[in-house]
Amino acid sequence: MIRRPTVRRAGTVLAVLLAVLCGGALPAGAAPKWGPPASPNPFLGPAGTSTMHGDAGSTDVTPLPGPGTGPVTLSAYPLVSACPTLLQGSDRLVVALCTSVAGQIPTVHLIDPAAPAAPFGGSLATFALAKGSLLGGVYAFLDNDNRLVVVDGNRQLLRLGHSKDPAGQWRITVDSHVDLSGSVPQGDNVTGLTPDWQGNVWFATGGGVVGAVDRGGVAQSLPPAAGEQVQNSISTSPAGAAVATTHALYQFVLRDGEVRVDWRREYDRGPDRKPGQLSHGTGSTPTYFGPSTGSDFVAIVDNADPQVTLRVFRADSGDEICTLPVLGNPGGSENSPIGIGNSVYVAGTYGYPYPTVPDGAGPAVPTNAPFTGGMTRVDIDPIGCHQVWSNGVRSAAVPHLSTGDGLLYTVIRQGFDVTTPLDGFAFAVIDPSDGSVEHTSPLPGTAVNDTLQMSGLVTDTGDFWQGTVTGILRIRGE
Repeated sequence: MIRRPTVRRAGTVLAVLLAVLCGGALPAGAAPKWGPPASPNPFLGPAGTSTMHGDAGSTDVTPLPGPGTGPVTLSAYPLVSACPTLLQGSDRLVVALCTSVAGQIPTVHLIDPAAPAAPFGGSLATFALAKGSLLGGVYAFLDNDNRLVVVDGNRQLLRLGHSKDPAGQWRITVDSHVDLSGSVPQGDNVTGLTPDWQGNVWFATGGGVVGAVDRGGVAQSLPPAAGEQVQNSISTSPAGAAVATTHALYQFVLRDGEVRVDWRREYDRGPDRKPGQLSHGTGSTPTYFGPSTGSDFVAIVDNADPQVTLRVFRADSGDEICTLPVLGNPGGSENSPIGIGNSVYVAGTYGYPYPTVPDGAGPAVPTNAPFTGGMTRVDIDPIGCHQVWSNGVRSAAVPHLSTGDGLLYTVIRQGFDVTTPLDGFAFAVIDPSDGSVEHTSPLPGTAVNDTLQMSGLVTDTGDFWQGTVTGILRIRGE
């Protein structure tokens, strides 16, 4: 049963009075606590840049400082592709996993961020993957050897390395592959992929299969629960692998060579898919975070109607920490929450105009709606959680928080709540203490530069890279 929040006792009488006087929210301006991060995953590349959501726990937090709040310059990589996955290895090269506009072919691009952006893209090398579903192959990661690990449309787990050939030209090669066709049914595709702390590579499919490939290349899996799909990525921590299906949040473990359910918690999936979401259920990649180990808790945003709720559980037991309504009414979120220390940040996507949705997603109810956006910060306290602030920012991308400079980075959609192809976009910097917008810089407008709720990347030089439906934008502080 979904437990709605009630007035809770607090650590002090003052905290209770503040919560009551503020309608359940504490005053904005409280400084977030930045740690600690989870222990580094030894099988991933650099922290903050090796997965779409920054790390194995999908915190969307990076230790790297970004461009800051000063003037910026803009460069474009017109790859004629939508680029949802931007990663950077220890060799400082950017690896982008994009889908070409022509033919919808997933293609890996290798880019030197130190080189000027070329008029026609500037990739050092490219590699085309076998085509799968809309979300198949979108989620990938860089391993500790700077190899892109991805599952293609032929159900092959590939490790793609890059190097120069004898003539000095860059090339992308298949360093190893594991056939997953024994675990992934024909017509199904892997939608989530993350390594754990033992080097096992966990995967989940759109059809609901969850499995792991051990370091010897042996795959183990569990069949899907009836009617449950996985339409977001997955996360790992030392406690296990978190997978959010369209019905429940799970934590899985690999024990005695078998994939097993550690715990399962149903959530309110609502009566229908909402506009601005890609499936009938949570839009969250689960987020591990916490104030003690960096992965004490795991959080998702459900699909309750009309207002969604943030749900936070203990990673070790699945016990509920709190359930709190967030965003507007109506509202929804297709993005993974940001999690760090005691704080969670949720961005609203209700009404965002996606041009297509995965097969089997079902109709949205209503068919469309204004995109009002909104962001909310929630802090965990000793007896539950409370809202710190909420704003009206219309984030058009997955926000990222930098502990290197203490700022939130995203792209906002400009225009009226009722979206049009002529809407503009802007790079935005937000103060995580109070939710105020500290800086904006205009980006190329109109639908061909839509950031489509895709994830950005803060590089080791402080640049912010953002995928669009036609390529990549690089934002650099002056």
